[in-house]
Amino acid sequence: MVVSSEAGPLRVTEIAGGLESPWSLAFLPDGRMLVTERPGRLRIVHPDGRVSEPVAGLPAVHARGQGGLLDVVVGPRFAADGLIFFSYAEPTAVGARTAVARARLDADRLRVDAVQRIFAQDEDPSGAHHWGARLVLAADGTLFVTLGDRFHHRERAQALDSHLGKVVRIALDGSVPADNPLAGRAGARAEIWSWGHRNVQGAALHPQSGELWIHEHGPQGGDELNRTRAGLNYGWPAVTYGREYVSGRKIGEGTTRADVEPPVLQWTPSIAPSGMAFYTGDAFPHWKGNLFVGALKFQLLVRLQMDGERVVHEERLLGELGRRIRDVRQGPDGHLWLLDESEGRILRLDPH
Repeated sequence: MVVSSEAGPLRVTEIAGGLESPWSLAFLPDGRMLVTERPGRLRIVHPDGRVSEPVAGLPAVHARGQGGLLDVVVGPRFAADGLIFFSYAEPTAVGARTAVARARLDADRLRVDAVQRIFAQDEDPSGAHHWGARLVLAADGTLFVTLGDRFHHRERAQALDSHLGKVVRIALDGSVPADNPLAGRAGARAEIWSWGHRNVQGAALHPQSGELWIHEHGPQGGDELNRTRAGLNYGWPAVTYGREYVSGRKIGEGTTRADVEPPVLQWTPSIAPSGMAFYTGDAFPHWKGNLFVGALKFQLLVRLQMDGERVVHEERLLGELGRRIRDVRQGPDGHLWLLDESEGRILRLDPH
């Protein structure tokens, strides 16, 4: 399918289909892809579009509402140790919680071994929404994990003794880096990197600064793009552009506060962002340095033109498709790869 853009026509190519609620896409060194399906399956997809049977050995997941098997990333030493990292909604005796595990992948035998849970949220409330669960490997060998507020527990996003509504930073074995901003602070969870988040479902490293950038869902308006720095408060639910779903009433005390880091950009009405990638490839040279964000509610792909750390222009792409874009990745070929949640497809965006 050919679609329009400010840079001219683009081709959307279907690479694979038949997936159920695909959530995350990651590339293996040999060109094959890992794709998570939210009901609890991990698939290996070949470059020619062949989809494997489910990979065996994964832990049980709480596949209800927005929960299930969520993000997956390939470890930094995969060629040597075969490690992958994945996030999931882990069932507990009273509810469920966002958890992260690592495992050794045998892609040819379609199984994982040596599965080890390295992190789990400290609270496991009932409910089926706002898991967060995006994973980002940092250049220093640590792992960022985004954690939702679990919807009915939003006030806990401001509590430093809780993992709800936070971004955390851990070592690849689950231990706490000594330079975390709250390490050693009484009454605070040492894993916390930043707080005051609602439901972060997009995260990526800025290609120049190496800093973590995220976006998060607002309730009714107030989706945010944030540059996420150590030890900062991002406001939710005390400071937000969003409003209550049914009544439309204001949430919290306003849109700004001196001790709250303001968003780089906010979307009202909400686009329901999911997936995020800075573009650094050569297939679209005029888009180098741009940020791409999938949108569920508006069913499109957002291109943000950047000037350093400022957004100077927004373009909305793929509206002709009318599909929920769940994940956005830059492939090793320099093209943009998308997960179409609506139709269960992997799509590639090519110059036309």
